[in-house]
Amino acid sequence: MDGGVEKRVEFEDMLPAMAEKLGGDGLILELCNGFELLMDRDKGVITLDSLRRNSAVLGLQGLGDDELAGMLREGDVDGDGVLSQMEFCVLMFRLSPELMEQSRAWFEEIVEGEFRRGRKRSS
Repeated sequence: MDGGVEKRVEFEDMLPAMAEKLGGDGLILELCNGFELLMDRDKGVITLDSLRRNSAVLGLQGLGDDELAGMLREGDVDGDGVLSQMEFCVLMFRLSPELMEQSRAWFEEIVEGEFRRGRKRSS
């Protein structure tokens, strides 16, 4: 608390710093760990009930069902009403524009490296 105003750090705001510290593979591993914290153990996906039960992990305990359902809809690519691990990871990346930019740079670096290796092999 600072002067009576609560400061809240959003999870997506920390993703670029996590990526910088952990690297691409480490970040994906942490996102997978986050998914496991939120998922329904029996179903292997994040449901409204599992998100409601585990929302305090993300500091979201004050959100109502409508807001939690909205979060699910935001990431639910296949329309099944739940988040798979891939949908969760994609959502986390989408919520962090800076990280999206950084992941493009990683992708370009990987492609360029593969291109160079391919040219060396064919020489």
